[in-house]
Amino acid sequence: MRVKTTYFLCVAALLAVLTVPTATAAPPRVESPAFSAATFTGAVAFRTKLLNSAPRHLSALSWWGGTYPVPGGEHVLIYISTSYPQADAVAQQWADFFGGLPHGQELSLVKVYIAPLDEVSELCSSDEALGCYGGQTIVAVGDSTAGIPPVSIAAHEYGHHIAANRSNAPWNALNWGTKRWATTMGICSRVGDGTAFPGDEGPNYTLNPGEGFAESYRVLVETNGTADGYEWPIVDPSFRPTPESLAAIREDVLQPWSNATTKTIRGKFLRGRRTWTTQVTPPLDGDLRLRVTVPGGGADDVTLLSGDGRTVLATGSWASTGGKSAEYKVCGARSLRVRVTRGGVAARFTLRVTLP
Repeated sequence: MRVKTTYFLCVAALLAVLTVPTATAAPPRVESPAFSAATFTGAVAFRTKLLNSAPRHLSALSWWGGTYPVPGGEHVLIYISTSYPQADAVAQQWADFFGGLPHGQELSLVKVYIAPLDEVSELCSSDEALGCYGGQTIVAVGDSTAGIPPVSIAAHEYGHHIAANRSNAPWNALNWGTKRWATTMGICSRVGDGTAFPGDEGPNYTLNPGEGFAESYRVLVETNGTADGYEWPIVDPSFRPTPESLAAIREDVLQPWSNATTKTIRGKFLRGRRTWTTQVTPPLDGDLRLRVTVPGGGADDVTLLSGDGRTVLATGSWASTGGKSAEYKVCGARSLRVRVTRGGVAARFTLRVTLP
């Protein structure tokens, strides 16, 4: 009898538990952008992701928002998932946030989609992604349910947008980082050494300089360029920013590198000498080109040497436009030597030096 009584009491207790109404979780709300609570403590394992094109399935979800004005007469496209309650004032705050980031003309090109974590994972095709970028389009979480301030993700993704709209010829800035930052961080040398892997969103994600650049841009935004008191959770410590590297990013943002510069030198061989040398100082990594021409089409030659003159880096070959030319990818060297060798009777020549 005791057994039966106990049984009925357990069943009754179970039924009572099952019939008690459970509190439903409040739907997430899109947060106003603010860095005041920026901390990664207790965050889930996460990444952001680079895509080859704009995220798929955007049209499969519903959005509210549109074009919002920001100071300076610019406009930003902000779309927020209807999974978040509509709040136009918050959307305007997000537009103001992007408008207040260090930026250039690329601001007018970006489309920003803000959504809850599950929708971001679907749009970015990754369960670990809190944001992604591709095709001038940013997708980012709009709340801190993953333990990460959404503004940190947004700033990181805008870093990718900066790089996508900058030149780092002959390399892809989206994968390598912008010109001055990549030079400051020695990315070219690191790629040669096998310690950096541009564009690798897979096994070498943490050593992808494209991600290192975007994270550094986030730190530029969060510390105003001081590199003090920031967290560094997703890429290798070797990319940790310094005030110098953040200053390089700021310059790349506000004064984008666009083209190599060419200097023309009109030289003359001294009496009895058959060689002429000069030093060149490439300020940045990238393509260096030399071309020597002689009045009347002489056969003077040009050679690029290491700064100490002991190592031949590039030798001249006949150029289709006349004279001889040599090319070399500068990768960390800030001082090189150019040697012109006399190939005929003419004492004068013209040397054109194109530096990155």
